[in-house]
Amino acid sequence: MHPDSFFPANAGKDYALSPYLEILKEFRDEFTVISGLAHAGMSSGFAHQASASFLTGVPGAGRPGFRNSISLDQFAADQIGSQTRFPSLALSGEGSGGLSWTRTGALIPVDNTPSRVFARLFLEGRADEVQGQMRRLADGRSILDDVREQAKSLRSGLGSEDREKLDECLTSVRELEQRMVTDESWAKTPKPKVNVEPPKDIPNAADLIGRTRLLFDLTHLALQTDSTRLITIMLAGSTYAPPIKGVTLGHHDLSHHGKDPGKLEQLKIVEVETMKTVRDLLAKLKQSQEDGANLLDRTTVFLGSNLGDGSSHSTQNLPVFVAGGGFRHGQHLHFDPKNPPPLCNLYVSMLQRLGLETERFGTSTGTLTGLEFNRG
Repeated sequence: MHPDSFFPANAGKDYALSPYLEILKEFRDEFTVISGLAHAGMSSGFAHQASASFLTGVPGAGRPGFRNSISLDQFAADQIGSQTRFPSLALSGEGSGGLSWTRTGALIPVDNTPSRVFARLFLEGRADEVQGQMRRLADGRSILDDVREQAKSLRSGLGSEDREKLDECLTSVRELEQRMVTDESWAKTPKPKVNVEPPKDIPNAADLIGRTRLLFDLTHLALQTDSTRLITIMLAGSTYAPPIKGVTLGHHDLSHHGKDPGKLEQLKIVEVETMKTVRDLLAKLKQSQEDGANLLDRTTVFLGSNLGDGSSHSTQNLPVFVAGGGFRHGQHLHFDPKNPPPLCNLYVSMLQRLGLETERFGTSTGTLTGLEFNRG
């Protein structure tokens, strides 16, 4: 996000909407924009690699020896994921890059095909397909039993470092076993019915706006049917020029504008269209009712970037936007970029809003000052 177009000029409740936030003016009292946040230990020399740490907060992304850890969504999924058919969804508008990481630092594969996501969420398999899935789950549990027994027999002959790695492997095996038990239960449960046509995939890789809109529509349906409560979507800047009037370069090229007026003008056109997709998602959530409240009030929508300024590769003063979720909104929270609170403080606030009893996540030092729960 271009910072001058995203961040308001003044802080507090009475701030003037920035050009990008003007698009969301009807939701002004239902979102908070936050400036001055950063992840500790990130370098502009590895700015693009910093996306790996965006939802984990692990310092040093891109440097030799870097090892990632669990992402925000997976941390929550470990505790509440069994309540829904899908513990989480990891999606992408383009390519295979994602934001979700396991506890051992493995990237979780994303799905970037809307029609396939729709099928996973809502289309029932044939009876023989369901039976086949049940057999595969049973076979998988049997294989895991063998792996666990073999690993235990090896443990006594290993050194301390290798034992630690083996213990991590056994932990992953136990987690997978638990997931298989849950999968077996859901395999016997009919999928929800939705009165909408399956999405038509957009083959044009440059049409990131169109693809984003499809994924946001699926996000709304997934939350509305309680198919999952945790969704991440990576919206990477395409190197191809999008099919938008007045735009001749890809978003990635435009974000490295070097303050060129022509590139800045095109960048704003693209990012305005992106903000319109956010507006439409918020509208769909607000129009949906659940347990006497609208779905936006019950859903925390978080939008952000690992870059504060794409042109300078700055990893400071990250653009952060939070809507819904039962927080007290209608404000611009500004922090000193020279002494920024960790972005992970916001993550702790979000986790607590989910009802999770946690005081720390990543590099957090507490919750985010100024972002309070709405007790009313």
